[in-house]
Amino acid sequence: MADTTAEQAVERVITLMRENLDEQLTVDDMARTAMFSKFHFSRMFQRVTGVSPGRFLSALRLEQAKRLLISTSYNVSDISLRVGYTSVGTFSSRFTRSVGLSPTTYRRQRGVTAEIRTGTPGYATGAPHAMVSGIIRHSRPSPRRRLIFAGLFRDRIPEGSPVACAVLREPGPFLIERVPPGMWYLLMHSVPKGAEATRNDDQTEVATCGPIAVRPGAAIEGCDALLQPARRLDPPVLLALLDVRTAALEETAALEETAALEVALG
Repeated sequence: MADTTAEQAVERVITLMRENLDEQLTVDDMARTAMFSKFHFSRMFQRVTGVSPGRFLSALRLEQAKRLLISTSYNVSDISLRVGYTSVGTFSSRFTRSVGLSPTTYRRQRGVTAEIRTGTPGYATGAPHAMVSGIIRHSRPSPRRRLIFAGLFRDRIPEGSPVACAVLREPGPFLIERVPPGMWYLLMHSVPKGAEATRNDDQTEVATCGPIAVRPGAAIEGCDALLQPARRLDPPVLLALLDVRTAALEETAALEETAALEVALG
């Protein structure tokens, strides 16, 4: 009962956030909506969602900006105001850092990217890396083509560059190589072709594993996950998603190259 009450309170606050993205909401405003003290509310929100209220609100603002860039003709300055930023420069820099593309590039590419770069600033490239493996399953079959993205991040919001990642074209075993040592969250999401720029709980599937303590040179096994429809309590996926069409073309080209090689070898 206690968990249900906490989730209901957090859902009320998330509704408040979504309906007031252009307002400067404070933790006091959120706590009043949740009907708890500020300190108890902050701890409860973190426990239920995995991130602080401020981080969640920031993610919702950028998520809405992604929608507006794809679905409207508003300029970047107008969009920044509609999602609560008073400085278009601050908005653009935060959007680029979290999504991996600038607002104008994100709009031009219709919300998708041909690649997701990885990296860990300050990590010595010669130091021993680790591997993380497991099995990803869907909670339900999907008739539409999907890519499954699995990336290791510093916290529970999939934004910016993952420290390492893998992309699957179907559910099953995965292996993420060249993982630097540290404490990481394994975040996974899957979106069908054509739904990359919208958050539809009936289409977006997410999963989380971690935190995972990774030591130099270790082989971490058993990071299994079940992809399930995104809930309102799940932090938004901020980084630009991989283009399913590009991946399909690359896969077709690779198959054709393999077939041609087999024919040449007799």
